[in-house]
Amino acid sequence: MNPSHLSGPVLVLGTGLLGASIGLGLRARGLDVVLSDPSPSAQAVAVDIGAGRPFDAAEKLDPQLVVVAAPPDVTAAVVAGALKAHPSAVVVDIASVKGAILDELAAMDSLGGAELSRYVGTHPMAGRERSGPVAARGELFNSMPWVLCASDASTPHAVKVAHSLAIDLDAVVFRFTPEEHDGAVALVSHLPQVMSSLVASRLQETPSHALSLAGNGLRDVTRIAASDPSLWVQILGANAPKLLEIMQGVRADLDRLINTLSAPTAPGARLDLAQLMAEGNAGQSRIPGKHGGPAQQYSWLTVLVDDKPGQIARLLTEIGEIGVNVEDLRLDHSAGLQVGMVELSVLPSRRVALVDELTQRGWKVLQ
Repeated sequence: MNPSHLSGPVLVLGTGLLGASIGLGLRARGLDVVLSDPSPSAQAVAVDIGAGRPFDAAEKLDPQLVVVAAPPDVTAAVVAGALKAHPSAVVVDIASVKGAILDELAAMDSLGGAELSRYVGTHPMAGRERSGPVAARGELFNSMPWVLCASDASTPHAVKVAHSLAIDLDAVVFRFTPEEHDGAVALVSHLPQVMSSLVASRLQETPSHALSLAGNGLRDVTRIAASDPSLWVQILGANAPKLLEIMQGVRADLDRLINTLSAPTAPGARLDLAQLMAEGNAGQSRIPGKHGGPAQQYSWLTVLVDDKPGQIARLLTEIGEIGVNVEDLRLDHSAGLQVGMVELSVLPSRRVALVDELTQRGWKVLQ
């Protein structure tokens, strides 16, 4: 067991996916974690999976840290209550918007600067498609970004405790101002969610035989459209100004595309379409690659595998024996056939040798 950077106890207010995962991760460090949730059943499940012990109102608890893992629309109120109830504790929240919560706290007449000095807004950029404590994992935050958004009032001690929380959960710490954070997540998180939902909404009346042609492209674009609507109503509402600015730019691009497609053979139309696609290429290439480093262009190849147990494992084992590192992997299925298609990304310099060796070993590689 690795030693903790915190001393504890840690009080976690909210035992959903993130709150329970934080509890599991801190318990693995040997910390005393106390759990509290308005839902007795959610709290009981979190206790049962080992995320911590239940909060006892009769206990005189003096936590080092209070983690508010509440929905965004009540986060400020819960933070304010925690600051008052635990006058020596550092209080952090993990909501996905920061500016609106800080503004709401600052507007509370009952909160003085001394109390806000113990508050640090944070945002772990981690999650799962499933929700609730039953989906919690202590390793959820491993190598994931955890943003610290200290306010002007936050003391160095409070920031250090918040930093220790992220480090204990093996996250990668970033420091943003609340405004910088909200602008960044509007682009890299909130916009993709909205666009995914808009595309998926077009599928509601689509005939089943048309959807049978869907491949990884549609699945990739619409995967996050399965997210919880009630949570996203709160997130989008709280970060509306930042998102609206970006959406207006998207609207301008859509208007441009619509106008071009209205006369696709007009002079300059094909050039404009090519430019739109090239602008997308340029933006996509800026997304960080492996280990957060610069994006790198890899070569892709597709290998057909029988749809039966052990085939993908055997393929990856043999690629390892060949001595080629797989940079990325996607899995698709052939419509109507009992075969899978494993799409592999490798360094361009290793592609030809890998194709030749796999072919010699009996694998069917699609060039």
